[in-house]
Amino acid sequence: MIINTFSYLWEASALEAITELVDNGYSVFEVPISSPHCWPVEISSSDRSDVRATLAGAGAEIRSLNAGGYDLNLASPAASMRSKSIEHITSVIDLAAEWNVREIIISPGTRRPMISPTLDQVHGWLYESLDVLIPRAKQAGTRLLFENTPYCFTPTIETLAHVVRTVNDDALKIVYDVANAAYIGEDPVAALREYHELIPLVHISDTGTDTWGHDPIGTGVIDWRALGQAVAETLGVDNVVLEVIRDENTLEEFAAAVRDLGAAGWNVGSARTEEVAR
Repeated sequence: MIINTFSYLWEASALEAITELVDNGYSVFEVPISSPHCWPVEISSSDRSDVRATLAGAGAEIRSLNAGGYDLNLASPAASMRSKSIEHITSVIDLAAEWNVREIIISPGTRRPMISPTLDQVHGWLYESLDVLIPRAKQAGTRLLFENTPYCFTPTIETLAHVVRTVNDDALKIVYDVANAAYIGEDPVAALREYHELIPLVHISDTGTDTWGHDPIGTGVIDWRALGQAVAETLGVDNVVLEVIRDENTLEEFAAAVRDLGAAGWNVGSARTEEVAR
């Protein structure tokens, strides 16, 4: 199972977070791209080398970098804003190449909610951006994964799948976030089973439907036993990212999540299960 370092966003760098997690038995990570935690233009050459050395020394890896979406819009009507978004994601691609990261998570973009451009226009702008980014990702030996997020113009698995199938390139797939899906009323178990051939990576956490969360396992609406069966029969637990976000008692929260998944029938493999207090 992959551990997301999102809980460390404001109090530790990616290197500091990975060091603590490695010391507590974890070895595969997803790192969000957010300043000051991990922002490519702010990471010195020596810090980049330190991350590589820490990973190599522990036999660990960063599986994915999450380039984020709040400050980006690959589907912006303004060419200059699309260009800025492409520039940032290119810097993440370059960082992924340095750290041997297999996948980069990106946001399709947003659509102005009032007097909206047509969907055909928005898709056209997005495809223009992808025409630049996909070759760069391929050259770096990584691939791009679109995430289903409630605030994007493609919030559902169906709308994301439409984009990915239209592009029809193995360098563009989907990371499926089950909490994001459940929050908007989508059935994550049914979606994963129907679209699993497009989904190499899954984000897991719980949520309610009144408040959007990335909460501890078993505290929201997700059917964890059914989801575990779907994961086991499709992409497998090694391609699951634990994205419970808690900035207090983080290690204890991760350990509890792994235990709770095991209790729901998940085969969590070698993920660390001891309770440790941060």
